[in-house]
Amino acid sequence: MSHRKTLLAASIIAGLCLSMSLQAQDATQTNSASSNSNTQSANPQQQANPSQAKQLEAVTVVGIRASLQQSLETKRNADAIVDAITAEDIGKFPATNVAEALAQIPGVTLDRLFGATQRVSIDGIDPSLNLAFLDGHPVAQAMWLYGDSPNRGFNYSLLPPEILGSLEVYKSPEARLPEGSLGGTVIMHTIQPLDVPSNTLSGTSGVNYNDMVDKNRPNASVFYAWHTADKTFGVDVSLQHYEQKTDRQGQEIFGYTPVANIAAVNPAIAAQVAAGQLHPYDQMPNELNVANFEQTEKRSSVLVNLQYRPNDHFDSTLSLLYMVDRLDNLNVSLYPIPAFDFAGISRLASGGNNIVTSGTQVGTPCFNTTSCTSTAQSFMDNDARKSFIRTRGADWRGTYKGDGWRVFGQLGVSTSYNDISQAFKELFYGGGFNWNIHNGFNYTDLATANNPQYWADNNFGGNIGYKPYKARDQYGQFDFTKDFDGFLNNVQVGARWAAHWESQSLMIFNEGVPNMTLNQIGYGGLTNLKGASDVGLSGSSVRHVQTQGFDAIYNAVLNGNVLIANDPVDYWDNTFNVKQENTAAYGQLNFGNDTVHGNLGVRWVQTKISSWGYNVPSTCTTWNCVFPPGFGYVGSSSTNDNWLPALNVAWNVMPDLILRAAGSETVAYAPYNQYAPYFEANDTVLTATAGNPNLKPYRSVNGDLSAEWYFNSESVVAISGFYKNVLNYVVNAATTQGRQNGSWAQLIQGPTGQMLVSNGSCTLTGFCQYSVSAPINGGRAKVKGAAISYQQAFGDSGFGLRANYTYSDSSTHSGGPLPYNSKNSYTLAPYFEKGPYTASISYNYRSKYLAGGYVAGAPNAYTDSYKELDASAGYKFNDHFSLTFDMLNLLNSTYKQFYGSSMTQLANEYSSGREYLLQAHFKL
Repeated sequence: MSHRKTLLAASIIAGLCLSMSLQAQDATQTNSASSNSNTQSANPQQQANPSQAKQLEAVTVVGIRASLQQSLETKRNADAIVDAITAEDIGKFPATNVAEALAQIPGVTLDRLFGATQRVSIDGIDPSLNLAFLDGHPVAQAMWLYGDSPNRGFNYSLLPPEILGSLEVYKSPEARLPEGSLGGTVIMHTIQPLDVPSNTLSGTSGVNYNDMVDKNRPNASVFYAWHTADKTFGVDVSLQHYEQKTDRQGQEIFGYTPVANIAAVNPAIAAQVAAGQLHPYDQMPNELNVANFEQTEKRSSVLVNLQYRPNDHFDSTLSLLYMVDRLDNLNVSLYPIPAFDFAGISRLASGGNNIVTSGTQVGTPCFNTTSCTSTAQSFMDNDARKSFIRTRGADWRGTYKGDGWRVFGQLGVSTSYNDISQAFKELFYGGGFNWNIHNGFNYTDLATANNPQYWADNNFGGNIGYKPYKARDQYGQFDFTKDFDGFLNNVQVGARWAAHWESQSLMIFNEGVPNMTLNQIGYGGLTNLKGASDVGLSGSSVRHVQTQGFDAIYNAVLNGNVLIANDPVDYWDNTFNVKQENTAAYGQLNFGNDTVHGNLGVRWVQTKISSWGYNVPSTCTTWNCVFPPGFGYVGSSSTNDNWLPALNVAWNVMPDLILRAAGSETVAYAPYNQYAPYFEANDTVLTATAGNPNLKPYRSVNGDLSAEWYFNSESVVAISGFYKNVLNYVVNAATTQGRQNGSWAQLIQGPTGQMLVSNGSCTLTGFCQYSVSAPINGGRAKVKGAAISYQQAFGDSGFGLRANYTYSDSSTHSGGPLPYNSKNSYTLAPYFEKGPYTASISYNYRSKYLAGGYVAGAPNAYTDSYKELDASAGYKFNDHFSLTFDMLNLLNSTYKQFYGSSMTQLANEYSSGREYLLQAHFKL
């Protein structure tokens, strides 16, 4: 019997599995005609040989154990090194989105910067260097956060899990799969209407609650599928609405200053150095910022699949996706800044590791005024951001089968748009404070500090920025497969064209915003930041004045004000347009018998990247600046050709023991904005990021090995190893560049601009020295590692266990690690299912890793080890109704980052609270 028969079974089962909202534990049946669309082609969702569909008459899917069994079957029968998840996995294990379900797979790690997961690493590779496809096609995604750096990593938290039936993670590539991944390719499948019974109706209604914000939000979804009696035409619809309240609180530190610089101008600190209480090389935090990020997400989506299969030869599906995601947020940062005025420092204390851990700043607060000077300076930044993403997609795919041959075609378009904006107000207080790096800060005169009449704009009324962001994908693909009898199963050839556009611009209106006191803006009382307390902060870090919130900030900036955009530098620095076109062709031989199976192929891809951005002389500071030749809105393009071979071999040493080997060459690409000649600056702290149109693709030569022992239908022990020799890896290089400060007209009026002039960072005209981080072709890098996974159901006890451990080591030619690579990560996930009861626990751990900085141009930071404990419980009343209760982040783990691998200079630490989801599920 050919190995393809078992693979077909896995594909049919995966197609039958309903989304998380279905929670299907009852039997689901379908006949062989429902799987005729499963053909092995270049399309990622096509895997099996349809000529053998008659071998299966019906499939029964029941509960967690059957779900895990079908996931194992997909893994077992794949030619490549593959892991799989079904909708039952997503629904029965603790997860609010697809990314959290992916964490159950060996080698998959999550980044928790914003609580709700956005970034997924595979085998220690940067999330931007992985690929994700929905039914074989890309989904355009606009950036959601004002000030964030765009990346190619798929934001799984924006994709509702209810639309999925199953997914696979390809850790070793095949020639038929689209290029662009160094780590892994995630293939997500929606439910097809001819694969489920007609008039299937199911849904979910629930509420989620976060204990830090003490508020709950609703969510609901519904799925309906219908098809004709002869199963020639069907339609299914997935509707979903989801709301989530997020509150992330903690501390941020933007850089450190050596004590020697302070002692040079402050006699009191010089005396401490002379007495041996401090060392000149000790580092003092520039400020201690208590940060509070608040967001209520409201996401609604609809997915429609229309499938037409008039006979056994032709199958066609049209998919339509529309999704809106409102992600308005308010970020409030209150930061006393000792480094702004060294003269106000009266005392410092070192706590070891050459870090100054505490100090005292003296100063005099100003009463009810918008112009204040003091040797103690505290700023409260209020960033009210509107973010509303609209994503649309239309995809058509069709298969025609002849006698031993078939053709497959797919084409479509996906667009995403976000008209991001940010209203900004910065309040000032001049009173003294004590600070401690472990506990935050406390104002020395609390009665004054907690009085709103001492807080006001200080010669800078704020601004509003509009930053429209657009993304668009177009694609077309054609594949031909010819079947053979014998060891050579078939040959596949195909071609694919894909184009992606990404653009942004920034217009800041900063003239006409009045200076206001806190009372005029709207005083909102004193805070009580539980999350700040959770990370060890106290005093004024937890309890301080605040505005009335999001609307108060927007109204203070906009209402009744005639605003003028007089900041052309920010517009020029933050406007870019990038287009990438990939033209690819491939050939692949698929071979196999009862002992050995696999594939051998090669893929050719030509990549053309065209980018546009502003190249502006430093002397240009006004809108009417005349650009000399070679300056202005300029474009650049580059073309690269790559041949990408891929070999996958699986050897059935015994019926239940499989050895695998894979070798390949892959390419990937830097984030789109890095190709643009842009310059995005933080004009207050003089850091910036810049683009590089001359970047070459990442190139990697890869080797993979694995051994898998399936000691029963629901159990496996698997060991794998991987090695990636990256021939070109893009890295960020830090340089110092002199540029005109785009916010100088406002900064020079206040203490910030005066400080920048006094310390030599800027001239009186605002020509400043920026610390710039820009990508360069960084040379070679290596990633090597191994993983072990274990899965077993313990007889009829109802208990089972999934566990895995991954070791991944990386290094660049200069000896540093690669971003997002944790050396050690593991998952321990026991579960129970018997009768109407289900329960599961998932504990995930990843060790420290290098990640990007928080603001534009900020230096890279190392993220500390992270622990996540989640749990889920469910009860099934009958075949039509069940309840589930999910509990996430039960440890309320702290997300913590440091500057430098020594992990001594704290960069930030956040707490996001525990999340609970109670959901009722029905199926009719």
